[in-house]
Amino acid sequence: MQSDLSKEQYKNSMMLQIREFGPAYSDLPTMMQNVAKLLRVLTLNIDNEYNKPIPIHCYILTIATAAAYTYVFAISAGWFVVKRCIPNHDVIGAIILFSLSISSEIGSAKFFYLYLYRDIVRKIVRQTLEFDAGIVPGSRYSKSVLQTMRKAKVRAIAFWFIIMGNGVVYVFKSLLTPGRHFMDDVYTIFGLEPMQKSPNYEIGYALVSAAVWFLCYVPANVTALLIVVAGYVEAQMVALTQELLHLWPDAVQHYQDVQFSTFTSRTNTKSRQRILNDFINIKLQDVIKRHSKNVHLLQMLENVFKGAIALEFTLLALGLVAELLGGLQNTYLEIPYAFVQVAMDCWTGQRVIDASTSFEAAVYASNWEHFDVANMKIVLLMLGSAQKTMTLSAGGVTMLSFASLMSVVKSIYSAYTALQSTIK
Repeated sequence: MQSDLSKEQYKNSMMLQIREFGPAYSDLPTMMQNVAKLLRVLTLNIDNEYNKPIPIHCYILTIATAAAYTYVFAISAGWFVVKRCIPNHDVIGAIILFSLSISSEIGSAKFFYLYLYRDIVRKIVRQTLEFDAGIVPGSRYSKSVLQTMRKAKVRAIAFWFIIMGNGVVYVFKSLLTPGRHFMDDVYTIFGLEPMQKSPNYEIGYALVSAAVWFLCYVPANVTALLIVVAGYVEAQMVALTQELLHLWPDAVQHYQDVQFSTFTSRTNTKSRQRILNDFINIKLQDVIKRHSKNVHLLQMLENVFKGAIALEFTLLALGLVAELLGGLQNTYLEIPYAFVQVAMDCWTGQRVIDASTSFEAAVYASNWEHFDVANMKIVLLMLGSAQKTMTLSAGGVTMLSFASLMSVVKSIYSAYTALQSTIK
């Protein structure tokens, strides 16, 4: 009986842990725990509270799959281009392998930067959680943050399934094709000739499967961290916008509550203005502090990812041009893998820009004309700060936004049309 009870408790505990990865659990601590658990598989610990050693099987998995990735998409691809494509003048084959190698680097670059700046990442996680702990549960502010974070978690989940799903399709498409086929029949893995015979086929298939797992799991979870932290900054800015828009009504309500609590039916105008503006002053000071903390968090986040995102943009441009030149019939699975990663970064950046712009508008729409001179000066100071739009950038050069994404796509298409005639 006791054994059955413990099994039931274990089952319920496991189901709860799985459900916590869903959008129903969108509070920041849970979302950070979700990402931290997934990143620990890659031997990266971003949780300051997690003091246990990372299991040895995680190190074995990460090293083995990273080695498979290096062997398949770097060593073997380079060998095949030099020894087979160039001597046989196989331009299309060389382009396909080049696109595979370039596109596969996008997620790895982010992981490298995240690992390099892991101490800063832990600091970001700690400060974000401390910031969140200061929010009063059940308040309007808390509800607004939670609502925006739920949207961010849905984006992270959708991105995770798109990237991992792309890898699953890439691995299993050859099994669903009649005959014995490899993921890409255009090239041979170094040391496994002939590829179609056993055990070379089985070894090659296992190597590519392991490499693809690494290529998909890394960007899916590293980008999830970017979405969560940037999404939290966005959620805070949206909540601050709502606080500013409700500032004057809240002040009036506060004044009425004071009147009721003191059983005073009449209050002179001077006393009324003092009560209103004291309340407004406290709220404005709180908004300034929270805005400043959000700016600081976003700056730290950009310091970690800006180099990786700049490299990501460059690799995307090179990879997509090569994929288009190689023919969509050969690269139709590579294009969404590369494009979705950059598109999600731009979407994340655009959400932060939109939230920052809304905050700026809310500062001016806060009914400041009813405030006293001291509070008006504070609003003027806030307006100057709010006009500096909060952004994420690629290397500090290009803002992450829909406009920059469209600009990159336009440049890629221009390069493709220019090179297409040359190859033909």
